[in-house]
Amino acid sequence: MTYNDILTNIFTALPMYHKIGSSAYKEGLENIEAITAIIGNPEKRLKCIHVAGTNGKGSVTHLLSSFYQEMGLKVGLYTSPHLVDFRERIKVNGEMMPEEAVVEFFEHYNNDFQKLEPSFFEMTTAMAFYYFAQQKVDIAIIEVGLGGRLDATNVILPEMCVITNISFDHTQLLGDTLEKIAGEKAGIIKPNIPVVIGKRQPETMPVFEAKSAELNAPLFTTENVTVTPLAESRVSSHAVRFISLKYNDEVIADRICLPLPGDYQLENVATFVKAVMLRHSNRPDICQLIVRAIENVLRNTHLRGRWEVVSEQPLTICDTGHNSGGFAFLSQQLQNLDCQQLYCIIGFVNDKDIDSIIHLLPRQAEYLVCKASVARAQEPAVIVGKMIANGLQATASELSVFATYQSLIQRINKNAAVYVGGSTFIVADFLKEFE
Repeated sequence: MTYNDILTNIFTALPMYHKIGSSAYKEGLENIEAITAIIGNPEKRLKCIHVAGTNGKGSVTHLLSSFYQEMGLKVGLYTSPHLVDFRERIKVNGEMMPEEAVVEFFEHYNNDFQKLEPSFFEMTTAMAFYYFAQQKVDIAIIEVGLGGRLDATNVILPEMCVITNISFDHTQLLGDTLEKIAGEKAGIIKPNIPVVIGKRQPETMPVFEAKSAELNAPLFTTENVTVTPLAESRVSSHAVRFISLKYNDEVIADRICLPLPGDYQLENVATFVKAVMLRHSNRPDICQLIVRAIENVLRNTHLRGRWEVVSEQPLTICDTGHNSGGFAFLSQQLQNLDCQQLYCIIGFVNDKDIDSIIHLLPRQAEYLVCKASVARAQEPAVIVGKMIANGLQATASELSVFATYQSLIQRINKNAAVYVGGSTFIVADFLKEFE
């Protein structure tokens, strides 16, 4: 089989949550345990850091990977979902898993897996563990797919757990209160393994404190990390920002170029710094490593879709933020853009709580609502109706995301700004055609 044959197979034959929703979600770890047993339990040979959370876990995993790459280690990075190429999910030192390695894994084990009827995520998680063990990585940074307690990645025994923040997302599976969602995320906490909580929230901290006490897991927060945005002084319009960093009131660096300019990244940087300081504060070069990890994160890991500027005229930004927690930051930053007019090409999936997002959106923007190319995509007319009812200027587009963008830029002023987002799949559709 060719690589493209295999992609067609796994995308069409295996239940995939991000395409079809909760029907692809398998509750329990028995299936992934049986799958990893077939391939020799490679996860048991990996040193790992496990990262969960509603927002920010992707950025934190990439920052951690960048740090260990700067340390000179061989680093495995497992994240989801992908935007353009399936192999974005599985990287070693920023390089995607080769196509031939995907083919080899699938051809070797697919027949054995079939009786277990794996989900797409279970298959991909097993592939990542296998590849990382085969490559003999020094450390693997593993991002939770959904939740934590019952996520396929939760078969690992990590050296550290990180939980970034908690907000409302996937409530039909994880619960309809922050406390219930935190309970699912806290499922990655392991006995005697340190856990970093990225954001102290009154509803969720008691959940994490109780779980860590039950398991004798040392719990840490980011309260002694200070991340301060400096005068904007942006390079390439809005593509970077500058920050200063302190740990226990001691300066790590007065000025760092942060190539992840979203306002929400300040919280993610603090979480990352706390994690690496806990593990490596005794290194004499720790401050230099942190600075290099932050400044080189895009070059080291090829992270995409986080306040990513893809064009300067008109200023075009895409961001994968897709829930109320993400939009609490995104909307404020969009409103602060220096532009004559803001246009938003936006769309959502059909199980998203759109009402909790719409009231956060910038009121002055013009919205073009698209349908992403996945079965879960919500019909634009439904979204437009809700937007108009909330006083927003919105119209439905019958074109693809990129075609909508092409049509828009023909009629707008070069000093306008365009935001593309609302759903990971809107961003993915846009980037695939844009490039």
